[in-house]
Amino acid sequence: MAVRCPTVRGLEIFVIAVTAATMAGCGASDSTVAKTPDPTTSVAPTPPARATSPVQAMPAPATPPPVTPAPPPPVVYDPCAVNLGAPEIAKAVASLPPDPPSGQRWNPAPIAGNYNECAQLSVVIIRANTNADNANTRALMFHQGKFIPTGVPDTFGFNGIDASASTGDTVALKFSNGVPGLESIVRYRWNGNNVELVANAA
Repeated sequence: MAVRCPTVRGLEIFVIAVTAATMAGCGASDSTVAKTPDPTTSVAPTPPARATSPVQAMPAPATPPPVTPAPPPPVVYDPCAVNLGAPEIAKAVASLPPDPPSGQRWNPAPIAGNYNECAQLSVVIIRANTNADNANTRALMFHQGKFIPTGVPDTFGFNGIDASASTGDTVALKFSNGVPGLESIVRYRWNGNNVELVANAA
């Protein structure tokens, strides 16, 4: 019996059937099916930490040195200037006997005067060291700054000096009882050897 060769039409149908069967046997879950990998996010490598140098503090501005004030000019001692704080005055007062009425010593701080070391005659007025309202007063006279302890007329009771009537060798002592116009002024002069009374003026 003669075998019939398949025709071209029959061959095409056969190939299609085989191909369909082959595709039906392959499922979506077949491990052989190539899967598209999920896209992955690429992370850029972190650069190494950069070493930073410590912040250096700015130096504080230099404090200017304190300004030292210039010292005051030295005091030039003038022996011819009036000096009621001279040590010679305190020395003279310490040598006096006590005030006769009160029996108290004399206060070394003058209440008036023109003492200086250059004048032929200068004077200071001192008062008894008492709290009495009308403490006794007296005058001490000096020749070129040195106390004249003897040979001087009585000088108790004087309580001021008239500078306008005094000169380098003459002192004008004043007594005032507080009533204007009733002052008494007595002048004394150095005559080259001692003190003498010059004149009285009312």
